[in-house]
Amino acid sequence: FFPVLYPLPKQKAQRYEAVKWVLVFAIGVCTGLVGLFVDFFVRLFTQLKFRVVQSSVEECSEKGCLALSLLELLGFNLTFVFLASLLVLIQPVAAGSGIPEIKCYLNGVKVPGVVRLRTVVCKAMGVLFSVAGGLFVGKEGPMIHSGAVVGAGLPQFQSISLRKIQFNFPYFRSDRDKRDFVSAGAAAGVAAAFGAPIGGTLFSLEEGSSFWNQGLTWKVLFCSMAATFTLNFFRSGIQFGSWGSFQLPGLLNFGEFKCSESDKKCHLWTAVDLGFFILMGIVGGLLGATFNCLNKRLARYRMRNVHPKPKLVRVLESLLVSLTTTVVVFVASMVLGECRQMSSSSHSGNDTLSLQDMSEDINSSIKTFFCPNETYNDMATLFFNPQESAILQLFHQDGTFSPVTLSLFFLLYFLLSCWTYGISVPSGLFVPSLLCGAAFGRLVANLLKSYIGLDHIYSGTFALIGAAAFLGGVVRMTISLTVILIESTNEITYGLPIMITLMVAKWTGDFFNKGIYDIHVNLRGVPLLEWETEVEMDKLRASDIMEPNLTYVYPHTRIQSLVSILRTTVHHAFPVVTENRGNEREFMKGNQLISNNIKFKKSSILTRAGEQRKRSQSMKSYPSSELRNMCDEHIATEEPPEKEDLLQQMLERRYTPYPNLYPDQSPSEEWTMEERFRPLTFHGLILRSQLVTLLDRGVCYSESQSSASQPRLSHAEMSEDYPRYPDIHDLDLTLLNPRMIVDVTPYMNPSPFTVSPNTHVSQVFNLFRTMGLRHLPVVNAVGEIVGIITRHNLTHEFLQARLRQHYQTI
Repeated sequence: FFPVLYPLPKQKAQRYEAVKWVLVFAIGVCTGLVGLFVDFFVRLFTQLKFRVVQSSVEECSEKGCLALSLLELLGFNLTFVFLASLLVLIQPVAAGSGIPEIKCYLNGVKVPGVVRLRTVVCKAMGVLFSVAGGLFVGKEGPMIHSGAVVGAGLPQFQSISLRKIQFNFPYFRSDRDKRDFVSAGAAAGVAAAFGAPIGGTLFSLEEGSSFWNQGLTWKVLFCSMAATFTLNFFRSGIQFGSWGSFQLPGLLNFGEFKCSESDKKCHLWTAVDLGFFILMGIVGGLLGATFNCLNKRLARYRMRNVHPKPKLVRVLESLLVSLTTTVVVFVASMVLGECRQMSSSSHSGNDTLSLQDMSEDINSSIKTFFCPNETYNDMATLFFNPQESAILQLFHQDGTFSPVTLSLFFLLYFLLSCWTYGISVPSGLFVPSLLCGAAFGRLVANLLKSYIGLDHIYSGTFALIGAAAFLGGVVRMTISLTVILIESTNEITYGLPIMITLMVAKWTGDFFNKGIYDIHVNLRGVPLLEWETEVEMDKLRASDIMEPNLTYVYPHTRIQSLVSILRTTVHHAFPVVTENRGNEREFMKGNQLISNNIKFKKSSILTRAGEQRKRSQSMKSYPSSELRNMCDEHIATEEPPEKEDLLQQMLERRYTPYPNLYPDQSPSEEWTMEERFRPLTFHGLILRSQLVTLLDRGVCYSESQSSASQPRLSHAEMSEDYPRYPDIHDLDLTLLNPRMIVDVTPYMNPSPFTVSPNTHVSQVFNLFRTMGLRHLPVVNAVGEIVGIITRHNLTHEFLQARLRQHYQTI
């Protein structure tokens, strides 16, 4: 709230905006470098592992020592997965993809440690070990988390892990700015992962931010472009030695979809294929719903039986998954594969360098285990390659894959990736879902070609649509995923089939359960706000869901009261109120503290007569005597005969006087309900962090002095400790007199968003969602606070419970 009260001068505002653009660019560059680091070492470790194991398999296939090859593969995979699990033990929030945590953060829920420097280090290093370790996980999901951490930490120029390094950087010391940078970082992570800057921007808008600033869109897109440019520049130079050629836009490259020139009947897709795509979307939604259901049951089992046990059990579970995956991959490649004829079509007709490189990459990743010349092992080609190479094989390999092989591969990959997502290693879900769906789509294409005789279809298109259908059924993304896939394929003609497939997959999956990220958010009990409430919730009003039992402070409050409130509650903000009493004049004579509070209330209440009196005084400077006389007459008719405030007279008639209680006294159990919930005039909200900062800096005055003698803190001083404000339990308050008084009025937000008790729940929900609120006071018609609404009061479970109570009282 506090920064809103002090707008910046024009020159400082321009400098502030310029620094923000520079930092947005720096976030994109750093996110691209993180992606480069992960990709380089994943490629290095994977090539080392497959080179050693493949040569061992080729030797042992003749000598009959395949068990030794399996042990070598197990040694590599278990070592890498063990290192990834150890990194998660150092920072537990680094486990998983990180997308649910970032989604919660951008929704307004702070997850401890989610954007710390230690988190991004453990995440980046852990994901390269888990991917190199052969687990069915991807590195694209953790890239989103890594970009968000870079966005949160870089503009602060400080870290709790590097306390000794301090920079005097006075900008961006608020949650609003930090949230904007996290949105930009998450978008840059998507852009770096898929080479899709527009898709990254839409992902941050669709899946991430609950509330969006129009001026933020261009900055987020610029950040995404910077990340894509950085990664593209360095990867093209490192892998091809041609710096500045920009051949590899993202970590995951789908290649170029193009029919062979020798096949005149081939088309990328036709109107007839659209019907098959819709059916594939339905099946993809069903498969995604099944995947989410199984993974939800596994996650609940882990929460009950694995997480409560010592942390070593989580490491053992990761090693068990790695062991099972390695054995399944090895045995399936050696036993279940079929020898298929290599493609006879030549790629010599392709003129572009990228197509030659892609065809060479595809041909080099073909595995010929146990197969004679001119044939290849289709199962080993899919399992004994990095996941990106397997996706390229399914998208672009002209040779066929056996329907039995594709079915077994899909089933094994489906079950093992479902088991893997959720263990204590950094893991993404995009690439495994794409690979699983590509196998499903390729299977459909093979069946249509073999049994229905549709020779015109292009297998790569069906593999892409299958990948989109399965991924959409799992994550339930629409706009952003459509754009990501279009940008990754560089084929705009795929826009319509991809969009239709994703919509159908989402609608089908939503009929059974939520997306995988929403499921994991709900399992952790995070009060995440959906986009809108159910229609029947409008039977409830704000008064039905608010919390009437308030913890509040007065404009002038003793230090002992503030310390007691802060130490006995965990609330993030407190209403600033004054009590309504009938005999206030007698109270003002007896106590200076009560007198200060009553004077503040009288000065802050606006009346029509008082406002007109103030305006007329400024109007008397006009030369027109008629205007002055008119104002004087108007004032004379409006001014009440008594000097007391009109609103105060109304309150005195309405409410009976209450006992003379000091504001710093705690509620007594002997009080009646009317005494405990007496009427309170609402003046504003003050944050816990602000109260703690005032106590830490000794901002107070003595009862024998005027409140004007209290020291004043600037905005820079109030936000100096952001984002880690001191805790009330860690403060040394021995130097402060508990009878001293703190005037909180200069630091509170005097105009927060408020609602009437009769406001519909849907309106309350939309206000929370669009404005990014954490607290919403409920104020009645005479300016009294009657309750407060927080995120907890808007969760689905809470609203359902209140709706049941509403039906019972009807």
